[in-house]
Formats: sequence, C-alpha cells, structure tokens
Amino acid sequence: MTELTLILAAAYLLGSVSFAILVARAYGLPDPRSHGSGNPGATNMLRTGRKSAAALTLLGDALKGYVAVWLAQWATTRWNLPAFLPYLAALAAFLGHLFPVFFGFKGGKGVATAVGVLLALDARLGSLAVATWALVFAVTRISSLSALVAAALAPVYGWLLLGSGPQTGILALLCALVLARHHSNIRKLISGEEAAFKKR
Repeated sequence: MTELTLILAAAYLLGSVSFAILVARAYGLPDPRSHGSGNPGATNMLRTGRKSAAALTLLGDALKGYVAVWLAQWATTRWNLPAFLPYLAALAAFLGHLFPVFFGFKGGKGVATAVGVLLALDARLGSLAVATWALVFAVTRISSLSALVAAALAPVYGWLLLGSGPQTGILALLCALVLARHHSNIRKLISGEEAAFKKR
C-alpha cells in the first residue's frame, strides 16, 4: 500500500509541472494564463506566434504523462502491485495537470497529457486517439473539436482493444474529465463562435 501511494503521489506531482508556464518564462513570453484562452497549454502557446514554444509545451506535457505511467508500470512489475495501477497513475498525472499543486491548482485542459498517458498505457490506443484528433483537425481546423471527438472515442477504442474492466472504467473517467474541461469550448461550438486555425 505504501508503494502504491508513493507511485500515485509521484504521478500527481509529475502532472503538476506546467510546461506552458515554464516554457513561457524561458522564452520571456507572457504567462499563458493571462492571454488568449487563458489555458496553459500548447494551443494557447501557439497563439504567441512562437511555434517552438508551443512544440516544447506539447512535448513536455505529453512526456510527463508518459513517464508517470511508465514508472507505474515498472513499479507494478517490481513490487507485484495491482495491474490497474498504471491506469490510476494516468488519472493522477492527468489530475495533476488539471489542478497543479505548484501553480495554485489552476491548470490546463489536459489534452497533451492525456495523449501521453494513452500512448504509455497502450500504443495502439494512443495512436488511434492521435489519429482521430489529426483527422478531425484536418477537416475542421478546430483544435477543441478535434480534442472532444478524440476524447469521446478513446473509451470506445479502449473497450475494443482492452475489454471491459476497471481499466476501461478509469479510462472513461479520464476522458470524461477532458470533455468537462472543454465546457466553454462546447458552448462556443454550439453557438458557432469557436475559432478555427487558418490554413497556411
């Protein structure tokens, strides 16, 4: 039980590292929480015009989720812990991103971190989610809609690939949180006010 608690705490702390804020400080950019959508994530960083800053944010947020799950997978084998621990660690890392202890519990929407944990949990599952996002974005050029569709379908992919069980339930909860964090985007999509990225 002690090992399980330590792994989940470590996953949460990893998730609490906001790369959007750290990258913005390194680049001398405004705090991402103070402009655009106010969301500390890669999409809002892209609005600064610094593509490299957005790319670093995306990579960092995805990598922290991946590492959190990888550590849990290692610990599960090392200490013979429950098989669903990596899924709990994925949820803990995701909650860390949403409510980061290092930044006043005000975090992002978690799309990149969700991608990272999905890829670590099952490469097929993560790849299908990424492909879904890319396909919807290619058609609509709307990042939030792409994330919503990918999040809605990820539990379906999980059920098809992994079967039913606690793992799929935890996955469904994680994806439901992604949908919930996009509530303002959903309202804008319904009203037709959600902005799309222009093709270049």
